[in-house]
Amino acid sequence: MESLLGLLRIHVHRGVNLAVRDVRSSDPYVVIKMGKQKLKTRVVKKNINPEWNEDLTLSVADPSLPIKIFVYDKDTFSLDDKMGDAEFEIGSFLEALKMRLEGLPNGTIISRVQPNRQNCLAEESCIIWTDGKAVQNIVLRLRNVECGELELQLQWIDIPGSRGL
Repeated sequence: MESLLGLLRIHVHRGVNLAVRDVRSSDPYVVIKMGKQKLKTRVVKKNINPEWNEDLTLSVADPSLPIKIFVYDKDTFSLDDKMGDAEFEIGSFLEALKMRLEGLPNGTIISRVQPNRQNCLAEESCIIWTDGKAVQNIVLRLRNVECGELELQLQWIDIPGSRGL
């Protein structure tokens, strides 16, 4: 518990224009990995613009580890097909949290992360004060695939007794 900083809740909102891996569509799901942790969304059948709206929670001990995202097409009789991957860092998000901002108006932009060659951001990512907490909205452009983006939102959860930020 002492080595744990806290929890990162990743809201997997939706996929946009994902690759077709079956005849006319795909049955996509998302796998999120950080270090040895691995989490998975449910499969959305026959949809290249799936809406998962699922919360997956990672325990964060080493904030320098990248978070890796993989999208797959669920197949019944063969190995699942790859539909792209992406990764992102949480350093900027954690820096914004360390500012200990309280009482900001809803919707205040705390910080912005620009897309560059080192990250998979499809567009500028804003860290915003919403409902008394900081959240980061992320749109990732999938790599190693012809098309597709994923929309996520990050939220931090402090754990009593943990090392904290």
